[in-house]
Amino acid sequence: MGSIITAIQEEADQQEARRQREALPRFTIKDSGKRESFASGMVRDTATDKVTYSLIMDGPMFSRWAVHLTNGAKKYAARNWMLASGQPELDRFRESALRHFIQWFRGDRDEDHAAAVYFNINGAEYVEEKINAKDNLQSGTDGAGPNTT
Repeated sequence: MGSIITAIQEEADQQEARRQREALPRFTIKDSGKRESFASGMVRDTATDKVTYSLIMDGPMFSRWAVHLTNGAKKYAARNWMLASGQPELDRFRESALRHFIQWFRGDRDEDHAAAVYFNINGAEYVEEKINAKDNLQSGTDGAGPNTT
């Protein structure tokens, strides 16, 4: 009886290990073939031709966009906009982006229209990616876009 229980437990353990292995992302480490050495002895691939995300911090807009998101979170709930998932929400983001752009362009200062443009374009792009991912899942394609690394 004990050997049966042991065999069942071993099978369950093997299935769990297999499930965990399959759940791990299958990432690769990209390699440009170029190296940068540091005084400490550390060696890394160079940053040449890679996106420099820290550049978005330059200028006032990153902080203003953060304030806009914070104020929206107080009004609606944090990340409420991420619930959007269909064409009506995509259309609303686009309409709002255009309206806020026109208001910003005219010089209206009744609210931060520039930050609202950022917010709405980001929301539209987010929903568009969701719609495309859903469409690709249904059609069986991966929907891989251009490489941006």
